[in-house]
Amino acid sequence: MVYTTRGLIDALCGFAREAEPSRVSIALATTPAGDLDTHLPPETPVFTDFYFPDAGRSVGAVFGVDLGTPAGQTQGRFVSHPRGDLELTQRDDFHAVVFVAVPPWEPDSVAAFSRDGRRHALDVLDVEPPVESLG
Repeated sequence: MVYTTRGLIDALCGFAREAEPSRVSIALATTPAGDLDTHLPPETPVFTDFYFPDAGRSVGAVFGVDLGTPAGQTQGRFVSHPRGDLELTQRDDFHAVVFVAVPPWEPDSVAAFSRDGRRHALDVLDVEPPVESLG
């Protein structure tokens, strides 16, 4: 079972809708369920956050370094498939968990896969991630 928040799924579907007909690939991070208001065991990872796909793009284009995503801090990846193939492909970025979305870019058109292409049950939780500050 893969857990995520409704807000994250809604935001990712919005990115895919705006990018169509192009594909989008977005790094995802988790929060332990103990930091959220859930019934899950406290250590259960819940996908709650994303890193903007355009962050650090100009530096990455010149130096080949992704400065928009902290190294080692993303446990998943979201990819959109505008042509409608709801499966993991060799073109996708492989993480431990990959979320794939297809048109019409609704929560029901998102699935979670392991890096070996096996589909996992997806539980979308109605919880808010903890508020973080930069200071």
